[in-house]
Order: sequence, then C-alpha cells, then structure tokens
Amino acid sequence: MSKRLKQLKFESIAGFPNVLENPDFHHPQLYSNPTTQIDYRGKWATEHFKNNNPIVLELACGRGEYTLALGRLVTDKNFIGVDLKGNRIFQGANKALKEGLPNVAFLRTRIELIHHFFETGEVDEIWITFPDPFLKPSKSNKRLTSHYFLGLYAHILKLGGNINLKTDSDLLYNFTVHESALHPRFEMVWHESDIYGNNKADEILQTKTYYEGLHLAKGLTIKFVQLKLKNDSHG
Repeated sequence: MSKRLKQLKFESIAGFPNVLENPDFHHPQLYSNPTTQIDYRGKWATEHFKNNNPIVLELACGRGEYTLALGRLVTDKNFIGVDLKGNRIFQGANKALKEGLPNVAFLRTRIELIHHFFETGEVDEIWITFPDPFLKPSKSNKRLTSHYFLGLYAHILKLGGNINLKTDSDLLYNFTVHESALHPRFEMVWHESDIYGNNKADEILQTKTYYEGLHLAKGLTIKFVQLKLKNDSHG
C-alpha cells in the first residue's frame, strides 16, 4: 500500500461515526472527529452504543477481523477494536459501517493508555489475537500479556472478567502461562497448546483472521489462554 493511500485512509476515519481517536498520545483525550472531545468513561454502552450491553475489547485489533466476527456472532454485546494504526482501523470500521453493525466500534490509541478511556470494571472481556510476541528477551515488557499490561487490564475489567489470548507463538503462549501464575490479580481458567488439533475450538475460537490462515497453512499450531480477574487481590 502506498504511503499516500495509507494517509488517505488515516484521514478518512476522522469522519467515521464508529471510530474514536486519541490523536496526541501525550494527552489521553478522545475525539469523535478532529474538533469534538468525547469522554465515554463509564458510559460506553449507554452513550456510544445506546444500550446496556456488556463491553468487549479486542486489543491490537489490526484490521478488526476478530472484532467484526465477534460483532456478527454475538449481537447482544458491544465490541471495540483497539489499535494504533489508523489505516488498519479504516478497513474494519469501513466494513462495520457497510454491514450495518451497530455493536462494533474502534478506538485508535496506544494500549498503554487504555485505562484512561474506561472506568474501573467497565469492560467485561478482553481479546488479544495474534499480537507481536516481541521475541527478544529485552522486549518482554512490551508483550501484551506481560505483568505490566495485565496490571492495566485489571483496572478496567470487571471482577471475574476474562482475558483471551490466541496466538501461534510458543514463546508468547508459555510466557503468558508463566506471567499469569505470578500475577496476584489473575487466575488461569484454561489453556491449550493446539486448539484445532485437540478439537477445543468453539464457534468463536474457530473464527480465523487472515494471518491465522497463513499460520495454519505453514503448519503452525494455534494456542489459546484464558485468564480471569480474581474477586480480590488475595485470590
């Protein structure tokens, strides 16, 4: 994709009604267009989606394939795809508008700032699908299931809320299992090293992104981890 086309997509999402943006990452403020400030903390369901349905996030959503798939499958929940890159969000947001999916929205920001945009306990569930595993040990704190990020999610998840990781990376899978065992706020629900080979994929887990299809074609196994936020810090 040309640099100019990326820029056009980046600029066009400013007018999308299903996209909220944090244009300056030094100042965690959301805009529904270049000039209208929005504060949906504690009010995402009632003020943006106009209902009282649960809120589900997909972090590092890319083109929003999983966000869209979940929105189609589960119509009584609200889904928000979160990513940094506007040209990627354009694709998912544009499809959601064309398909008329009122329960799908997108948020452009850094995931490190996610706790600024949701109230404590506002999010019912989090999905993390095929994120960058950051293979170098020196980058382990950037992995989206590191102790640091789990702490951020604990602020916005409701008690008993789940985090779901789907990955092809053995490193990230094993890292997540290890990190969750050390974190005082989370407990393991279940994990599986080969969801398709062991027939552990339900309708939602069988949803495949473009890159997942490429991974499977290469013979890679798809892994899954589900964590739950404990009812208190002592478990």
